[in-house]
Amino acid sequence: MTYSISEVAEKTNLSAYVLRYYEKEGLLPRVKRSDGGVRRYTDADLDMLGLICCLKGTGMPLKDIRTFIQLQEQGPSTLRQRCAILEERRRSIVLSMEEMQKNCDKVEHKLKVYSALLREYEGNAV
Repeated sequence: MTYSISEVAEKTNLSAYVLRYYEKEGLLPRVKRSDGGVRRYTDADLDMLGLICCLKGTGMPLKDIRTFIQLQEQGPSTLRQRCAILEERRRSIVLSMEEMQKNCDKVEHKLKVYSALLREYEGNAV
């Protein structure tokens, strides 16, 4: 089954502009065209977009995502490199999560302090 750019935009919550940009930047190397030159996306393209969005969501720069996809296009001889890239990305995510947890703990502590102060203030205001 194939999909138009508007169908893919709706399915992925990405704009048609972003889809065209990703293709231009080499992130979607296999998008087919109809005889009339209209883009036709496949399920494999949708899977690739899922990967792109996932990696982008981790903060990976588009140039690094492009490198990853280029390696993927080269086949199994690049599996070790791709695993190394994903392992590094995972380490980065874990560090970010640890930092976010520390920030959340600080915010939670401040919330308790301010909530106690608010109760005290409201109790004295009566």
